[in-house]
Amino acid sequence: MASSDLEQLCSHINEKIGNIKKTLSLRHCGQEPTLKTVLNNIGDEIIVVNELLNKLELEIHYQEQTNNSLKELCDSLEEDYKDVEHLKENIPSHLPQITETQSFDKGSNLVPEEPAKVEEPAPTKKPSKEQRSIKEMPFITCDEFNGIPAYMKSRLTYYQVNDVIKEINKAVISKYKILHQSKKSMNSVTRNLYHRFIDEETKDTKGHYFIVEADIKEFTTLRVDKKFHMLLNILRHCRRLSEVRGGGLTRYVIT
Repeated sequence: MASSDLEQLCSHINEKIGNIKKTLSLRHCGQEPTLKTVLNNIGDEIIVVNELLNKLELEIHYQEQTNNSLKELCDSLEEDYKDVEHLKENIPSHLPQITETQSFDKGSNLVPEEPAKVEEPAPTKKPSKEQRSIKEMPFITCDEFNGIPAYMKSRLTYYQVNDVIKEINKAVISKYKILHQSKKSMNSVTRNLYHRFIDEETKDTKGHYFIVEADIKEFTTLRVDKKFHMLLNILRHCRRLSEVRGGGLTRYVIT
């Protein structure tokens, strides 16, 4: 055996002997009156530190959820800002425009010019099928979301629920624009969709707006999975939609 190996073995044995001696010396510490109070205080401090660590863990978890919610809110606000910018850049030409000659300072002595006579608008024509209003699902309010049972919400957030409503409304609008469209202007793809929509109608859905899972897949980016069906349960609970089943299809009716 090499001398280095022998030295390592001796060192290891001495370390073990030292640990045994320390254990024996500490064995009866808890029975000594002078040390018993110190050990009890240490135990109490350990309990307090453990409770603080648990509270810190809960606070970190809460802050993470808040951070995620704020990120979703930021994304939603950015989308709303883009929508507002789009509306601003595409103001309909038939709306009245404010010119510089129509504005004047309230504090000045200038008298505003006599407003020009506005010609009577021509009688409007009967709205075409494309101009018919399409019923959309209202968004969930904060109070409604807070009233949803916790087991039903799971980890879903207020913004996730309303994002799904936005996508469902997109599918409803896309579907009924086709149904209101003139058949002469349809291409083959649109015509096939039109006939599918008609075939899915029942006496229970007559006069109501509804979609099926195929419409979700056709007109939105939503995934029809377990999470999606959890969201549908929430929308049923909040009376945003109801279900009509038949012919192997589930029809989601906007209420």
